[in-house]
Amino acid sequence: MTGRRRAVLIAGPTASGKSALALEIAQAENGVIVNSDSMQVYDTLRVVTARPGDDDLAQADHRLYGTVPASMRFSTGQWLAAAQAIVDPTPEERPLIFVGGTGLYFDALLNGFAEIPQVPEAVTLEVQQEIQALDAGQRLALLQREDPATAERLKVVDPQRLTRALAVKRATGRLLSDFQDEEQVGVLGGFDVERMVLDPDRQVLRERIARRFEAMFDGGAVEEVAALRALELDPSLPVMKAIGVREIGGWLDGALDREEAIALATIATQQYAKRQRTWFRNRFGDWPRRGPASS
Repeated sequence: MTGRRRAVLIAGPTASGKSALALEIAQAENGVIVNSDSMQVYDTLRVVTARPGDDDLAQADHRLYGTVPASMRFSTGQWLAAAQAIVDPTPEERPLIFVGGTGLYFDALLNGFAEIPQVPEAVTLEVQQEIQALDAGQRLALLQREDPATAERLKVVDPQRLTRALAVKRATGRLLSDFQDEEQVGVLGGFDVERMVLDPDRQVLRERIARRFEAMFDGGAVEEVAALRALELDPSLPVMKAIGVREIGGWLDGALDREEAIALATIATQQYAKRQRTWFRNRFGDWPRRGPASS
């Protein structure tokens, strides 16, 4: 034992059993579970985003779950600041267990994140309207003109990344790449850090995803999506892009039957899990892999 504080980082694709493992560790060690998933931070969609239920919440200290209004855009930098606010006052004898599927959150936790000023919503919306008709080649050309360094770093200039880069430049007068090039540090420098990526068999994961979304559909997801739609939020908000919102919305509108909605959401979730696994393999290739976790 080194006497240093302990942090456990549990990453992995959706439905791999991360929350169950985090709860097991938290109960054994009186740990604090910190959400590291970009969708589970939002309220309204507890079932759709697979946030821990009331029973799990009662068994251990959970933080940053459902704390952000659906009407907000919650950036990686904001999450890191919220995580820092948990790290500092938590007693040293309590381990912190960061669990989730958002790789950028873990990267920021370990390596820091560029401190970029908050961009006004109006600026973001103006840029979104400006670029909405651009194809992939036009997006790349525009970013090459506006911020060549950022364009060079991105493999794909999708609308979200282009919006971010242009909005930062127009709101601050500085390039996004300038902020990113500033020295950054993580928040776990004083910790013994245990890292792991949960990596179940591909077919096992696909079957889990299929079972889970069907259970979600019958377990409150429909009511959550109806409540979300009643808020009449901007369709570009992150919470409106959560897997299941569009598919269940199609069922509510009568455009899809139950089986079609479940099938489409299951396929979308499986595709998302594949992208997550690719990200973790490319970026966290040196993290120890762990087999199937209970779910």
